[in-house]
Amino acid sequence: MKELTKAEEQVMQLLWKLEKAFVKDIIEEMPEPKPAYNTVSTIVRILEKKGFVGHNAYGKTHEYFPLISRKEYTRSFMKNFMRNYFSGSFQEMVSFFAKEDNMSLSELDELMEDVKRDIENENRNTDE
Repeated sequence: MKELTKAEEQVMQLLWKLEKAFVKDIIEEMPEPKPAYNTVSTIVRILEKKGFVGHNAYGKTHEYFPLISRKEYTRSFMKNFMRNYFSGSFQEMVSFFAKEDNMSLSELDELMEDVKRDIENENRNTDE
C-alpha cells in the first residue's frame, strides 16, 4: 500500500470521520484558512487513482467514500515505519520510545499488557 502525503492524509482523516462526503463537505471540516475547492478536488482524485477512495456519481457531482479503512492504513503505515526505522523490530521501536519518553517501568509494563491484550483479542477475532 502506498504511503500518503500530508495533504492526502488530512483528506483521508476527514473521509474516515465523515464516512462519505462531497468535496464541499470535506472543505467544511478543514481548519482555517480553508483550501481552494479545486485543490481538495485534485487531492481526492489522486486518492481515487491510488485506490484509497471510491465515488458515487450524481450527475456531475461526486460523493466520495474510503475504500481503505483507517485500521488497514495504520497497520500498513506502522509496518513500513518499523521496517524503515527499526529494522522491522517492534521491540526496538518500543525501546526507542520508552527511552525517548523516559517511561517508568510501570508505564512500560502497562504498555506491554495493553499490547498483549490487543494481540489476544486479535487472535480471538481471527479464530471466530
